[in-house]
Amino acid sequence: MNKKFWATTFTLTGTIIGAGILGIPYVFAQSGFLAGLFWLVVLGAVMIFVNLTLSEITLRTKGKHQLSGYAEKYLGRWGKYAMFFAMLFGIYSALLAYLIGEGESFSRLLPGNINPIFFGIAFWLIMTLFLREGLRGLKKLETWGVLGIIIIILGFFIKFVPQIQPSNLLTFNLPNFALPIGVIMFALLGFTSIPELRQEIKGQEKFFKKAIILGTFIPIFLYILFSSIFVGVLGKGVTEVATLSFGPLITILGIFTMLTSYFVLSYSIRDTFKYDFKTSKTINFFFTSLVPLIVYILVSKFNILGFASILGIGGVISGGSTGILILLMSRKAKAKTRNGKDPEIQMPITWPVIILLIFIFLSGIILQFIN
Repeated sequence: MNKKFWATTFTLTGTIIGAGILGIPYVFAQSGFLAGLFWLVVLGAVMIFVNLTLSEITLRTKGKHQLSGYAEKYLGRWGKYAMFFAMLFGIYSALLAYLIGEGESFSRLLPGNINPIFFGIAFWLIMTLFLREGLRGLKKLETWGVLGIIIIILGFFIKFVPQIQPSNLLTFNLPNFALPIGVIMFALLGFTSIPELRQEIKGQEKFFKKAIILGTFIPIFLYILFSSIFVGVLGKGVTEVATLSFGPLITILGIFTMLTSYFVLSYSIRDTFKYDFKTSKTINFFFTSLVPLIVYILVSKFNILGFASILGIGGVISGGSTGILILLMSRKAKAKTRNGKDPEIQMPITWPVIILLIFIFLSGIILQFIN
């Protein structure tokens, strides 16, 4: 495999691993580890399939687009705006969760008992400045950021595995069975990065499918290790932001995971306004950088939503809606070929498959609000 393959793989992995990993141990502890593991495997398989379906769409489509641009091409204007709002809701939910998580993590890590909101604003400023470097900065940040995440999680697992209580991993709480759905869906979202991945791997499309599968599988594997340690050692004593349950090293892990995803999602939303809506730099800056900051300050000041609630609602609404639209797009995209040849990724999209996956996504949305 070449450098483009690994850069593409780690970009997807870095996008997926974000604030969601910090919420998974908490919902696993509340639902029972076995229930959480069940949903992680099922939804992980669904997300790999949909990620590959979206990758096929990007390969079949000429020109550079973001998700809303693809939706307009294949579903019309209603599709463009439906995708735009679904994506925007998910990205803003993610950025809000990252700012909350980073603020709380730095506040816990550094001395002085400083209000977390100041650290959240400082993090926002650094990421906004770093965004100016564009894709070149993205590649450097993702590669090193993801390697750092993997090393820390593996080291964390090796250190604490002797302290695991097996009984904590054999739990199943039926009343909270559906609780993990929203957070897991949020933790597996990587749709917005795939148009960028298409650009990263340009010229090496034969590796695209493997990069998508591996880039999605790595987070699933790491989530299992990560949650097994927290739930295995602490049981139901896991906090909503899981890394705050342990010491400084694990808090640093949380900072790494949110940093990489924050950058990629900001880059994606910037490109959406730039390429799909042709907005000016001022409007682009407002929606890409200022809106997340304003929402963060309001939510923090008035304590409107908790960390896990943001993840759950953002996961089912954005993930479910975006997934459904991608499946609908795929049918029409099948008729397209790039340069007169079939693309390197071809997924078996039939109406029974589409109906089954749409049912899963809609069920997730309903169960999240019922639970």
